[in-house]
Amino acid sequence: MFLLFSCENSMKDIEKVANIQEEENVNISRDVTVVYSDSAVVKAELKSPELREYPDSVGFFEFQKGVVIRFFDANQNETQRIKSDYAIQRNNEGLTEFRKNVVVTMDNGSIIKSEEIFYDEKKQIYYNTVPITFDMKDGRGSFQATSFTSDLNFKLIKGENMTGYYVPTGENQLPSFGR
Repeated sequence: MFLLFSCENSMKDIEKVANIQEEENVNISRDVTVVYSDSAVVKAELKSPELREYPDSVGFFEFQKGVVIRFFDANQNETQRIKSDYAIQRNNEGLTEFRKNVVVTMDNGSIIKSEEIFYDEKKQIYYNTVPITFDMKDGRGSFQATSFTSDLNFKLIKGENMTGYYVPTGENQLPSFGR
């Protein structure tokens, strides 16, 4: 009887172990700062409270707690900043997704806001398929669109169903908007 009871417990333990789902391999880093440079010149700096790397899957980095990326010119002046509450970089696809409260700030003070923005590394463009707002510095203009495509510097922005206003000041700081 004792032997049977002992075997029954062992079988239950084996059953429990057999039903445990295998966890996905993930490397977690906290308080991350990544500096991108070319020929010893800093081009960008990424900061995040947490970086998750999934080496066994399709090769991507996930920023569940948000990310801030600052871009610099040759003189180390900040040219733009992208901030979002969530991001995922899909290395194999060359695609980075910024989601939830995405804010792009340009060096001239203009701000782009959306719930998602994608960066296509191969095509060197930003784009999205949800509404976006572009507010110019000093309240000189505001534009809304149902989606957009832009170059890397947000100088040539093509919006769908774009509406808004612009108050000229003599400076030619207005990006080129197209259809």
